[in-house]
Amino acid sequence: MVLVGANAAAGQAPLSVPVDSDSAKVDALVRQFPGGDRVPLIVVASRIDGAALKPADLAAAQAARDRMQAVAEPGVTVAAAPARVSGDGKAAIEMASLDADLSGLALADAVVTLRKAAHTGLPPDLQVHVTGGPAFGADIANAFTNANVTLLAVTAAVVALLLIATYRSPVLWLVPLLVVGFADRVAAALGTAVSSVTGLSFDGATSGITSVLVFGAGTNYALLLISRYRQELGRHRNHRDALRQAVRRAGPAIVASNATVVLALLTLLLARTPSTRSLGALAGCGLIIAASSVLVVLPPLLLAVCGRRLFWPFIPRDGATTDSGAWQRVAEWVDRRPALVAAVAITVLAGLAAGLLGTRVGLSQTEQFRVRADSVAGYGVVAAHFPAGLTNPTLVVAPTPAHVLQVIEATPGVVSATESGRSASGLTKWSVVIDAPPSSDQAFTIIAALRDSTKSAEPEALVGGPDAQGLDVRDAATHDRLVLIPAILAVILGVLYVLLRSALAPPTLLAATILGALAALGMGGWASMHVFGFPALDNSTPLFAFLFLAALGVDYTIFLVTRAREEAARHGARGGMLRAVSATGGVITSAGVVLAAVFCVLGVLPLIVLTQLGIIVGLGILLDTFVVRTLVIPALFAVIGERIWWPTYPVQAESLQKQPDSAQHERSIR
Repeated sequence: MVLVGANAAAGQAPLSVPVDSDSAKVDALVRQFPGGDRVPLIVVASRIDGAALKPADLAAAQAARDRMQAVAEPGVTVAAAPARVSGDGKAAIEMASLDADLSGLALADAVVTLRKAAHTGLPPDLQVHVTGGPAFGADIANAFTNANVTLLAVTAAVVALLLIATYRSPVLWLVPLLVVGFADRVAAALGTAVSSVTGLSFDGATSGITSVLVFGAGTNYALLLISRYRQELGRHRNHRDALRQAVRRAGPAIVASNATVVLALLTLLLARTPSTRSLGALAGCGLIIAASSVLVVLPPLLLAVCGRRLFWPFIPRDGATTDSGAWQRVAEWVDRRPALVAAVAITVLAGLAAGLLGTRVGLSQTEQFRVRADSVAGYGVVAAHFPAGLTNPTLVVAPTPAHVLQVIEATPGVVSATESGRSASGLTKWSVVIDAPPSSDQAFTIIAALRDSTKSAEPEALVGGPDAQGLDVRDAATHDRLVLIPAILAVILGVLYVLLRSALAPPTLLAATILGALAALGMGGWASMHVFGFPALDNSTPLFAFLFLAALGVDYTIFLVTRAREEAARHGARGGMLRAVSATGGVITSAGVVLAAVFCVLGVLPLIVLTQLGIIVGLGILLDTFVVRTLVIPALFAVIGERIWWPTYPVQAESLQKQPDSAQHERSIR
């Protein structure tokens, strides 16, 4: 994610900038230069009506500067130099500086104090904005103030409402909610410990996504276990026997599903992007806690104690059936025309995946916010009235040979280059103004050319600054997608092979999952740009969305197929899948709706990347629930038939194959 973490210092690179990149190295070297312990803050004034500034306006802007000087706290300096007026006379900027080590709430409070002082007593037709790197960091910190509390409250409320609708019980919904809420709090505490041990930084977005994953996946595990418990209560007189059988049957599927998601998340540790690695570590730990809580805390402390009464007023009785007639009819319909159903469903998913064509990837720093931010508004005023790159120059750091400056100035797209300091270690720093909009493709092209030209003149030359950071983030995101998506798919395929011990079933299931994920990315990417009006997908959105769609989508596939393998021992591949859809259709649909709704809750947070994840993953989970799991997989299993389990057929399958009359009788019953 191209954002400054809420806990980052004012002078640090964003958490998404790779630590081994040139821009991160420049950020570290800048502290060696005079004034390197300070970071600039821009105060820009303009008229609301867009007209040229009048002398009275400039006087009011100077008065605002004086008020900021009066309230400046330690670590904050407001320059006394006169304001610089733009060439068109419509805007004026003044500079302030902050201690580079200022971070978190202290950074946010300092920027808020300056803004309040600047706005106090302004004429009604004049506006003043505080922008620049520290201001962006402060706005993100302020945007996340109480945001995780809001996220937790909304997530819990959504899960509670859906559980009440699922169970229609005044008591039962509390059981999974309490267990999953406990897991989320333990995961948050563990995150703090992991951060202190590993040195990883967890921003508000990482914590928010982890909470959503813990609540969503944890609730799914609880739904699966409770659903199997309810089915077993219809087969056992003693509720403890039913619980033991439910844990024995559902436990392996839960463990396999959890292992798939956790291992997929741990592949993020291979990422170049620091925030991506942090999410992999924190979310992986959180999901282990979620599954452990459901398997260890839920059965003995709650289900075993309460027994059948937990389901009141719809208490399952011994001998009752819980299979869904509606889902059985759906399964029978698919089983009658499996080839046609598979062809139509796959064609529809492929058509939705085509939405990826033409989808732009890459949000600039000013495009991160879904709500209005003063730093973004101020940056827009500066960009509209001052030369591109003037207020956020590119930095070049190199040993002092004079020919480096000549190479910089000769690079196409460079407007000017000014020496801005020398360090005690013999390095020289140049401030370079380029002729391109910030974080644009044109800017990235100029930065790449500048790096090539300076390194040809001086191999140790480094190019940094905001545009260089944006280029490094984009390149790291591309690298991560190319490396991590195959790793995620390999993990999923490996888990499926271990679980199913079949040659054909795992690649078939993986192909269906990939198609569903691509369809969700295509549909969600199109909706993000054309319905919600976002300018592009964030650099991290495709990777994270694919990860969650593939790994969490396989959860439902594992729930379904493990049951199908269990039933196939008595009814064959087609009969086993029919009964598996009938038995698991209700619980998987409930789990899918819960998980989709929980991801949509990410929309309460103020960053576009989180809203995009909520849209894409929410749509994808619904596609997986109602299309991939309900239509595509059962149809493919029916088309392939018994060969789907080769070479390790389910127990008793061989005897079933030797009794064609019995198998035919089973099919006639269906």
